[in-house]
Amino acid sequence: MAIDIRDLVVRFPGKDQPTLDGISMTIPDGAFSVLVGASGSGKSTLLHCLAGLIDPTSGAVTDNGEIVTAPHPRRGVAFQRDVLFPWMSVADNIHFALTARQLPRRERRTRTSELLELVGLREAVGRQRPTELSGGMRQRVSIARVLAGEPTVMLMDEPFAALDALTRLKMQDLLLDLWTRLNRTIVFVTHDIDEAIRLGDTVSVLGNGTIAEHITNPLSRPRPADTLADQPGYSTIRKTLHHRLGIDHAPL
Repeated sequence: MAIDIRDLVVRFPGKDQPTLDGISMTIPDGAFSVLVGASGSGKSTLLHCLAGLIDPTSGAVTDNGEIVTAPHPRRGVAFQRDVLFPWMSVADNIHFALTARQLPRRERRTRTSELLELVGLREAVGRQRPTELSGGMRQRVSIARVLAGEPTVMLMDEPFAALDALTRLKMQDLLLDLWTRLNRTIVFVTHDIDEAIRLGDTVSVLGNGTIAEHITNPLSRPRPADTLADQPGYSTIRKTLHHRLGIDHAPL
């Protein structure tokens, strides 16, 4: 069992209602779990609790049987912004994560080249600064830096939200490829319904701080973007998600 969440409540000072209220769910090892919801639904707060970045008011998160009380290298986090150090080269950004793992200096360059190749970037990109890269390339570097920590769980908070539509689809392809090859557990936050359907084994809908519905994705893999709408079950799951998010009568 990768992550277990039991009766999780998060109440921030000055707010009448809790941001999370009695959340319980289990995320098995190797699963691709998606959290979807409107802005303010609590999905990012829940992800930050899983990362150990926010302490719950009550309830608990356990990761591999241990209560989550702080960030841990086992859990890598990717945010909506790439949060790369702009004064460092791409290679040095990745070296930073490798140094935190105490990887010997002689191995860092080789591992950096491997990670850049893994996320579809040429080794020469390592000499550039993040400001010289496109948004999609920066997110690839950000994912490489997360992977440099050798996490078993990847927590991703709308990492593709700021990208254009075509780049976003390419990044989805990359992430699915990495998930298949590396056998990581992924928890992915999005507000995009088609992204949720394409990526997740399960889709948990958050609303008003609770889980409105927990859906097992009926679509088989792979799920190419250009044929997603043709797959049996797509129309049903999409309508269900629209309904749960309060977007009734959405066109297909």
